[in-house]
Amino acid sequence: MTKGRLEAFSDGVVAILITIMVLELKTPNGATWSALWEGPKPHALTTLLTYVLSFISLGIYWNNHHHMLHAATKVNGAVLWANTHLLFWLSLIPYTTAWMQDESFAQVPTAAYGIVLFMSGLGFTILRNTLLTAGGPDTPLARVTGDDAKPRISLVLYAAAIPLAFVHSVLALTIIVIVAIMWLVPSRRVERALRE
Repeated sequence: MTKGRLEAFSDGVVAILITIMVLELKTPNGATWSALWEGPKPHALTTLLTYVLSFISLGIYWNNHHHMLHAATKVNGAVLWANTHLLFWLSLIPYTTAWMQDESFAQVPTAAYGIVLFMSGLGFTILRNTLLTAGGPDTPLARVTGDDAKPRISLVLYAAAIPLAFVHSVLALTIIVIVAIMWLVPSRRVERALRE
C-alpha cells in the first residue's frame, strides 16, 4: 500500500467518525436561547460543547497524521497495523463522547473518555515510531521528531485526567482541553523540513 492510499483510508475513517458524532447532537427543546440550558440533562449547550471538544480532538489527530505521513517516506505492514491501531482508538471517541454526555459527565464515562484519548495518543506515538523505523534516520520525519516533548507531555496529562475523573469530571475535562490547546497549531517543523 502506498502512503496515499493509507492517508485516503485514514481520512475516510475520520470523516465517518465526525459524521457519527454530529448525528448524536441533541437539539434544544424549544426555539429560544434559554432552551440551550433548559430541558432534560445533558443540556443542548453541554452536548454541543462536548461535541466541539471531540471534533477538535479528531481534527488534531487528522491534521498531525497528515503532516506525519507527508514527512514519512515508507509504508510497510507494521505501519499499516500501527495505523489501524490508532484508528481503532479514534473510532471510540464518538462512543465515549455520547456515553459521557448521556450520563451527565459521571465519573466512569468521563474516565473512559480520558482512556480513549490516552490510547489514541499512544497509538499516534506508536505509528510515528513505526514510520521512523520503516523510513530510517535520513527522512524528513526523522529530522522533525527528534526531541519533541509535546507527545510525551500529552500522554502524561491524559493519564492524569483519568484518575481525576473520579475526583471531579470538570478537572479531567480541563486537562483534556489543555492538551487540545497544546496541539491546535501543528508543528511548523514538518512544513519546513518538507520545503527543504
